[in-house]
Amino acid sequence: MAQQQVSYNEDNIRSLDWKEHIRLRPGMYIGKLGDGASSDDGIYILIKEVLDNCIDEFVMGHGKEIQLKIEENSAEIRDYGRGIPLGKVIDCVSKINTGGKYDSKAFKKSVGLNGVGTKAVNALSDYFMVKAVRDGQMKIAEFEKGELLKEHPIKKTDEPNGTYVTFRPDNVIFKNYRFQKDHLENQLWNYAYLNSGLKLNYNGNIITSKNGLLDLLERKSKNEDLRYPIIHLKADDLEVAMSHGNHYGEQYYSFVNGQNTTQGGSHLSAFKEAVVDTVKKFYNANYDRTDILGSIVAAVSIRVEEPVFESQTKTKLGSVNIAPEGQTIRTFVGNVIKEHLDNHLRKHPEIADALKKRILQSERERKEIADIKNWPTNGPKKPIYTTKSCAIVAYILMIRQKR
Repeated sequence: MAQQQVSYNEDNIRSLDWKEHIRLRPGMYIGKLGDGASSDDGIYILIKEVLDNCIDEFVMGHGKEIQLKIEENSAEIRDYGRGIPLGKVIDCVSKINTGGKYDSKAFKKSVGLNGVGTKAVNALSDYFMVKAVRDGQMKIAEFEKGELLKEHPIKKTDEPNGTYVTFRPDNVIFKNYRFQKDHLENQLWNYAYLNSGLKLNYNGNIITSKNGLLDLLERKSKNEDLRYPIIHLKADDLEVAMSHGNHYGEQYYSFVNGQNTTQGGSHLSAFKEAVVDTVKKFYNANYDRTDILGSIVAAVSIRVEEPVFESQTKTKLGSVNIAPEGQTIRTFVGNVIKEHLDNHLRKHPEIADALKKRILQSERERKEIADIKNWPTNGPKKPIYTTKSCAIVAYILMIRQKR
C-alpha cells in the first residue's frame, strides 16, 4: 500500500500570538496541568507567578504585607508596593517580553520571570483583572483568556499604592480543579521563611517568620529527634540551616531567589561539596562523602543575579556563576560554607562532637549493610548488630529470601 503523501508548503506555516501559544502549550509555561491535588500542579504556579512580583517589591523595600483571598476556584492577591506604572498596566499583563525586570540595576536578583509569568496567568484564566494604584490614581483592566474585555480610564483613589490581581483559572484547561489549603499554606510558608519580616495575610490568617530558614527547618523536622541544634548560617546572598537526624538518606529544601527549586541545581551541588570538604578539613579525617551527608537535613537559599533555570517552572538552577561577571556559584558557596561552618563548629564544640558521632555512626551502618549484603545465604550465623542498620538489614534479608 502506497504511503499517503502529506503536503508541506506555505499554507502549513502558522504564526501564533502570545496567548494562543500559551493556551496551546500551557505545559511549557506552568508545568503539568493537574486538578490541584498535587502541590506542583499548574494552578499553584499561577499563584506563584503573581506572588513573585509582589515579593520582588518587598525585596526592593516597598510594602511589607501581601493580602491573599483564595477560594477553591479563584484568587485575589494584593501587594503594597509601588504599583505598575499606570500607562503600562495593559502591556505588563498582555504583551509578551514586556516587564520591568530587564535592568539588573533595578531587579538584580528578581524572583518573577521577565515578561512572561503574569501573561501566562492572564492567558490561562477565563477571567483576569489587574488594578494598579500609584500616588492617588488607579488604573484597571479586565481580560478573558488573554483578550482585553474592558480598559477602565485612570481615576482618582484614596487607596494606598500597590498592585491587585484577581483571576479564575480556565476550567477548560484545568479540568475539575480546586485550590487546596494545605498546598497553599506550604507554598506561603516558604515565602515567609525566605523573606523575614514579610507578612502574608492569607484568608485572614497571618503567615510570617522572624528567623528565616531556621524556622523552616524547625518546622520541617519537628517530629524528628535531631542530633544537634540546627546550625544557622547567613551571609550576603546565601542562607543555610542544617542538622543531622536519624532518617535514612538526605533531605534538602532548596531555594533560588525565593523560588523553591525542588530539583536542586548548581547551588545545592556546591553546598553539599562544600560541607563535605569543610568537615573533612575540620576533623582532619578522610571521611566518606556518604557518611558526612547521611541523615542530613538542610535548607539552602541563594540569591543569584539573572538566574538561569532548566525549565520555565524554575525547579532546578542551571546557572554557573553568581552573577554574569561574577565568581562561580561553586566558589562562592564553597568560600561561605568553609568560613562560617568552620567557625560555628569551633565556637560550639558540643555540636562538633555530636556531628562527629553522627558521621561515625553512619560509617558503621554503611559497613554493616555492605557486610550483610555480601553474606552467603547459606553461610554461618550472621553477627548481631545494634544500630539502625538492623531495620535496613532485615529488609534486605527479606527481599533475598523471597528471591
